[in-house]
Amino acid sequence: MTVSVPAPVRVSFAALNIDCTDSDALAGFWGKALGRPVSPGKVAGDTAVDAAGHESGPRMIFHTASEVNPANNRFRPILVTEHYDEEIERLTDLGAKPVNEVNLPELRWTTLADPEGNEFDLVTWRPA
Repeated sequence: MTVSVPAPVRVSFAALNIDCTDSDALAGFWGKALGRPVSPGKVAGDTAVDAAGHESGPRMIFHTASEVNPANNRFRPILVTEHYDEEIERLTDLGAKPVNEVNLPELRWTTLADPEGNEFDLVTWRPA
């Protein structure tokens, strides 16, 4: 019997590129929402939300694009918190708009839209 050994992984998730109409404003929103620093991107016109460490997730790069269609939002960040109501209030104060809320016995989540209409979810788990 031949045992197959998987090839070593040589890639990692470094960044998430997000097209937008105002990279400074949208990076400012996500920097505040995640409590992470904002910096200029490596490409002129881009703005980045830096990852403080591997536990804070990948770097987010906001690229000003001539055409942006929120309906094509293929990445949907999911944020998790133990302070759900406080975070909903904080994120909406920053400019997020609630889209949908779901309450289940084991979890509660709200889909929100950032200032440019890109959707993301805020989730909290309920104790069993």
